[in-house]
Amino acid sequence: MDASLLDIEMKALDKLVGRFVGVTDPERRADIVRAAARMIEPTISDDKIKQIIADVEDLNPIGKYLYDEVIEDIMVNNTNDIFVYNSREGSKNTGEKIADRESLELLVKKLKLYATNESSKGNIMDVHMPSGSRTNIVSSPLGYDITIRNFKKNALSIIDLINFGELDYQIAARLWVYTDGFAVRPANILIGGMPASGKTALLNAMFSFIRPDERVVTIEETYELNTETQDNCVRLETSEDTDMEALVKNALRMRPDRIIVGEVRGAEANDMITAMNIGKIGMCTVHASSARDTVNRLQYAPMNVPVETLSAIDAIIVTSQVFKERKPIRKIIQISEISGLETQVLLSDLYKFDYKTFSSMPILPSVTYRDTLSKIIGIVPQDILAEESVRAAVLLAMNKQGIRDIKSISQMVREYYDNPEAVLAKLGLSNIRPVITR
Repeated sequence: MDASLLDIEMKALDKLVGRFVGVTDPERRADIVRAAARMIEPTISDDKIKQIIADVEDLNPIGKYLYDEVIEDIMVNNTNDIFVYNSREGSKNTGEKIADRESLELLVKKLKLYATNESSKGNIMDVHMPSGSRTNIVSSPLGYDITIRNFKKNALSIIDLINFGELDYQIAARLWVYTDGFAVRPANILIGGMPASGKTALLNAMFSFIRPDERVVTIEETYELNTETQDNCVRLETSEDTDMEALVKNALRMRPDRIIVGEVRGAEANDMITAMNIGKIGMCTVHASSARDTVNRLQYAPMNVPVETLSAIDAIIVTSQVFKERKPIRKIIQISEISGLETQVLLSDLYKFDYKTFSSMPILPSVTYRDTLSKIIGIVPQDILAEESVRAAVLLAMNKQGIRDIKSISQMVREYYDNPEAVLAKLGLSNIRPVITR
């Protein structure tokens, strides 16, 4: 593209900040660019406008990574090398870079097409790409640093996570029971873990176990949760005017059965735990390295949750990246239940990761949550554990039959809730009987 045409494009892009937000039709986007180009240069030819439109839609050299399912993050370090985080191989240098400062400036202007007016001000901006990916751009005297968290169009399912080695069928069945609660008392769940440990991926996968008649409210700083399997779902996102705490408070006015917070960081933790104490089911993630660390972070600044309210939490699941043959693998490294309160919150460890066997080993059976369910339902605790084993067999059979994507799993789980005997027969498990049918 010649210099004069590039100058027209740069000036047009300055006028079009945020104009592509919500515009999915390529023809409509082309019309927007065409109008801006003619405003700057009324005599510009149609051929030159076509060149500008084509270039505006071209996000190379990062474009090819935006729709790659194994790429989780794209990192553009100014005009230095471009790195990606590959879910199978970890962080790697692509060997590519932005050619020069002018090319970097042009790329940022293209990204700003998808920025809201509020988020495009100042030195830091967040942009939602059409792919669903979240782009963070920081400007400095040296140029721009761009970090893109790729949105998976096809969210990983619970069986995907099993096949990747993050958990086994028995643990997956435990999560199913926690999430479902046999339609009477789902567990309040916190998923702890450090950055890039797979917290959100696990939370997404557990959506398949939520009953279809539940009204779910999700709250996030930026949309990452995949809620396509839920019919009655409200998605809320923070803004400059409305913070996480305000959204959690407001969620209680929206008649939710379950409130899911993408990540708890501050004062909103109090409202989340309060919601659990008044009977709303809560699920959220938190930055923490262990179950005890999760509890400690809740108790102290900036969350400051009163210790006496923490008994509303039923289960804490901790994820982590571990390395095998120098390759990162995500694992559930701990599952604990809150079992009481003395001088501190008491934790019962159900599973812990064993680095010798490279798997999460059972320590104790569920006691606290199991006994809560057994009292509400009116059955012996052993039946709950027996039903858990039935559901582990269902997940295994689904995997063997190729039922692995999140939508198909969700549909099969719904059928199981309606008629477990029919699903067991469909999966070739007629020799197994459901223990709890509700």
